[in-house]
Amino acid sequence: MRRPGWFPAEYADSAYHIDYEKLKESGIRGLIFDVDNTLVPHGAMPDSRAKALFARLHELGIPAVFVSNNREDRVKPFAEAVGAGYVYKAGKPRPDGYIKAMEMMGTNAGSTIFIGDQIFTDIWGANRAGLRSILCRPIHPKEEPQIILKRFLEKPVLLVYAADRKLRPGAYPEESVMLPRDEEGRYPELYGVYDGAEGSFTPVKR
Repeated sequence: MRRPGWFPAEYADSAYHIDYEKLKESGIRGLIFDVDNTLVPHGAMPDSRAKALFARLHELGIPAVFVSNNREDRVKPFAEAVGAGYVYKAGKPRPDGYIKAMEMMGTNAGSTIFIGDQIFTDIWGANRAGLRSILCRPIHPKEEPQIILKRFLEKPVLLVYAADRKLRPGAYPEESVMLPRDEEGRYPELYGVYDGAEGSFTPVKR
């Protein structure tokens, strides 16, 4: 049976709990990220945790590009602060922005992963571009009104996804790209914890 195009390949508690070393070893040569509520709360600039993550990606030699539906004045400063490329007003879930990001990195769908927090824009668009997609838990519960509506629509999809993957809440498949938890079930905070501003949470023009 064909699965819906908005199912992610995997669900992650946080983009900061993904084992990027493992991804590189598996042949991943480029990463595409969403920005707001994937790496920081909406409207916030990179804090020390985000900067530490991208510094590590630079050390690993893995390029990254942000693909966002936001305007350039939101995406460009964020990308420049962490040394990544960007595509703004991407029109997700259209695949064009993802394809452009791969062209910028010199990668293809087989060597690139997308990481984002929304099903009907981020994940659906990545899947349409033929990318392996990872859905992350949103950084902060407070969001723009139109996104809150989408979250209600996402809930039944997540339930079907979990049933399809035969996952218990909080469980991951054996081939998971998540970092291993410690004996108390906690993930290592390799890059620290969020210490930036809460963000504006005001509606922005897309």
